[in-house]
Amino acid sequence: MSNEYVIGIDIGTTGCKSIIVDNNGKLINSATEEYPLYTPNPGWAEQNPKDWWEATVKTIQKIIKKSDIDIKSIKGIGLSGQMHGLIPLDKDFNVIRPAFLWNDQRTKKQCEEIINTAGGEKELLNYTNNSMLPGYTGGKIIWLKEEEPDNYKKSKIFLNPKDYIRFCLTDKLATEVSDASGTGLFDVKNRKWSKELLKILDIPSSLLPECYESPEITGYITDDVSSLTGLPKGIPVVGGGGDSVIQTTGTGLINEGILGLTLGTAGIVAMGLDSFRFNSTGKLQIFCNNAPNKWHIMGVTLAAGGSYHWFKNTLCKYEIDLAKKKKQSVFEIINENIEKETEPGSKNLLFLPYLIGERCPYPDPNAKGVFMGLTLRHNHSDMARSVMEGVSFSLKQVYELITDMDKSLTADEIRISGGGSASKLWRQILADIFQLPVKTVSGSKEGGAYGAALVAGTGCGIWQNMEEATKVLKVETKIMPDKKNEEIYKQLYGVFKNLYPDLRKSFDILSEIK
Repeated sequence: MSNEYVIGIDIGTTGCKSIIVDNNGKLINSATEEYPLYTPNPGWAEQNPKDWWEATVKTIQKIIKKSDIDIKSIKGIGLSGQMHGLIPLDKDFNVIRPAFLWNDQRTKKQCEEIINTAGGEKELLNYTNNSMLPGYTGGKIIWLKEEEPDNYKKSKIFLNPKDYIRFCLTDKLATEVSDASGTGLFDVKNRKWSKELLKILDIPSSLLPECYESPEITGYITDDVSSLTGLPKGIPVVGGGGDSVIQTTGTGLINEGILGLTLGTAGIVAMGLDSFRFNSTGKLQIFCNNAPNKWHIMGVTLAAGGSYHWFKNTLCKYEIDLAKKKKQSVFEIINENIEKETEPGSKNLLFLPYLIGERCPYPDPNAKGVFMGLTLRHNHSDMARSVMEGVSFSLKQVYELITDMDKSLTADEIRISGGGSASKLWRQILADIFQLPVKTVSGSKEGGAYGAALVAGTGCGIWQNMEEATKVLKVETKIMPDKKNEEIYKQLYGVFKNLYPDLRKSFDILSEIK
């Protein structure tokens, strides 16, 4: 049988990645194009959607040019993208203003208004099964209405980032259930927009696009896009998925029992759900899965790999210069020093990774990062290791929220993805802290783009369903937990869990000081 191919496109925070995957799940080619992020005010995060589109075109052109395949064998395209964004388009479908991003923190006031207008947190959970967090789209819509009323009045439709790319590719306005779940305006249980909540908030339902299941075909490549990119006209574009969900789909998280950890800029702790669960505390996110009739539970920390990047950029000038001279990854040098100079537990040094506030386990924009227990005996490598361990402890707290909500949601293994998963040392730390085997699987290095490719292949008939699609994944590495490190991590974790409650008032005071 001749090979068939699918394309996955991921609109990330730092850049666009496009890949081609064959019907055996093999990566054929990939390309990445970066674009800028703008912070016009403290706590704001914006991008120009046109930058996303230009990067998408360039990466598609590159992967087609570099791949020795018959482009007529490309059967479908899947989309992934940063969640919770807001792109307002006018009546002519032009972008009205820069896009609000997932990590934009300006909407705390509006989120509180939404919760109060809905009748309180418990009532809001009945509508959407999720709280209204400052990053969510719903708060951004109300902010636009209150702070930029002229732009709100001009708005014909609101789109999420990947759905803007869908419009550019197909001329179709659509979203799908996993990304819609992250707007805070979606009835996750019944997999549709919450008309009741929209009415209460006075948001016309016409401002939101039609919603599909992730593998459903939502449109087809237009003539103009075919001429621009080299793609054959008429290739179907499926719903795709929001990156927090579809990244884990790309590691096989469809059914219960496998815990997914994504060590990107943010940290995602997730598991597939075989049935709907009510989110009784509102501390977690329960979204629709990319597989129809399944759901997805997760908690997202804001600075996972981002904490390690901060440490590298701020405290590792010597290692950065050395890496340039040796033409080696700076992270390899840092990790080598950690293994030579430290021990599990970092000599009782703890790191609280709340560098840009936090979402889970504590939804608090005032939370701060902390090194706790620093003494004269600590060295640079102890600090580096404590950052890895602190992020890992934070991820374990999120996992405990999942198991506290439902005792049946225990994991037998961890599947890890994202940039931090490349570190064997970090994988061992996670295995020891969670006391679970940690695996990487084929495709996980490609992030949301690989999950998007699997969803595309399901939608265009290469695989019958998402379970069959994920069978192409192969285990590439496996690290077992070291039992002798269990006790030190157990003791330090107990101290770690008390740090935020003990310091919360101090964080609030620091945030008020101008």
